[in-house]
Amino acid sequence: MPLPALLPAPLPAAASSAVSEAYARLAEVFPGLRAEVLTDGESAPDGPGWVGAHELAAGGGALDTFLAWDHAQVLRDYGQQARPDVVASFGLHRYAWPACLLVTVPWFLHRRVPRIPVEDVAFQRASGHLTLRVREFTCLPDDPAAALPGARVVADEAALRAEVLASVAEHLGPVLDGFGPRMRRGKRALWGMATDEVVEGLWYVAHLLGEERRAMTELEALLPGTTKPYVGTAGFRELTGPDGESLPTRDRASCCLFYTLRPQDTCVTCPRTCDADRIRKLTPAP
Repeated sequence: MPLPALLPAPLPAAASSAVSEAYARLAEVFPGLRAEVLTDGESAPDGPGWVGAHELAAGGGALDTFLAWDHAQVLRDYGQQARPDVVASFGLHRYAWPACLLVTVPWFLHRRVPRIPVEDVAFQRASGHLTLRVREFTCLPDDPAAALPGARVVADEAALRAEVLASVAEHLGPVLDGFGPRMRRGKRALWGMATDEVVEGLWYVAHLLGEERRAMTELEALLPGTTKPYVGTAGFRELTGPDGESLPTRDRASCCLFYTLRPQDTCVTCPRTCDADRIRKLTPAP
């Protein structure tokens, strides 16, 4: 499949941010998640259900409240209690997956990479609503957004990919520190989870956008397996379906621990899922 031309998006006259258009497109294809860029005069919401990313990074009472949702969900849906480290793993996934999209979607759609330190992001998980303040972003020299306040121009695609990884690491690093003591995992395992969130979030959204193959190519270039603190490559590979069709899959760098609740029902990209089961799960029912 030929890759579409990567042209920078024009800036509408009333654009609130260089990344707002990308978040609007995300909401169109995935209505369960909404990202809102705050203007200079707006304060981050702090009402019921809202949590600041910096509060999750602190690892205190706000994180306890956040994880209570996951504990209740497991009891409700599976009729059993999960181990505390499993609950923490679920909670981290449910935050990190959308948080990574704040960086990867603008990069994928418009070649713009926002910086989002934990102090500038808040999350309302029940409504799938994120707010963020974008003080700085990176773009390419031919992007009209290069003239905007806060823009930082880099020379080429390789430099922009480095900015993607740096932005995600800047945001997720403190969050991993907050969750880490509850998860009984070392640094490498935590960054393996972060690697999976970067890949699987954009892969999923790109499928909704009709650009799955381009996303796979982009992610393979983004994560060649040599960039610390990330762990492993994008991990994509192809399986062959019963009628000879190609079935894209990937091997996760980490495990979400869902098998501790349902050993017989592992995720399709789980290291525990054999290729025969992957083909069965990926093949549409007749």
